[in-house]
Amino acid sequence: MISFNLSCKRGHVFQAWFKDSKTYDRQRARREVACPECGNTTIEKAPMAPRLLKSRGDKAERAAARKAALINQLRELRRHVEATCDNVGDKFAEEARKIHYGETDPRGIYGDATPEEARELAEEGSPCGAIPWIDRHDC
Repeated sequence: MISFNLSCKRGHVFQAWFKDSKTYDRQRARREVACPECGNTTIEKAPMAPRLLKSRGDKAERAAARKAALINQLRELRRHVEATCDNVGDKFAEEARKIHYGETDPRGIYGDATPEEARELAEEGSPCGAIPWIDRHDC
């Protein structure tokens, strides 16, 4: 694995891990690499000294690399949901039911539901689920 310091068009610098340099190049070309701060997909390598992990490298470093990659994916998921869906807050279960039963136009929504509300929605066959919501500034 290889770690790159990257920067977005807006000047945010962040670190990301990739299988190899070619994987980074391919994902960047497809605009699959996004700034975890602002979501911008115009990404360049920032000045750095690359850190390579050998296949038998330190387990702690490999675990840290996997954690960093997962956190970046969760940040990107949050950015995507916030950009494309309506936040209905604590009215999530009510709005999900309206959509499920055709009482309102279908649309992407997100918000909060109690465990009981989530269980009831699942029993009713509503196509929704929980997302591990990560704070934008968490490590």
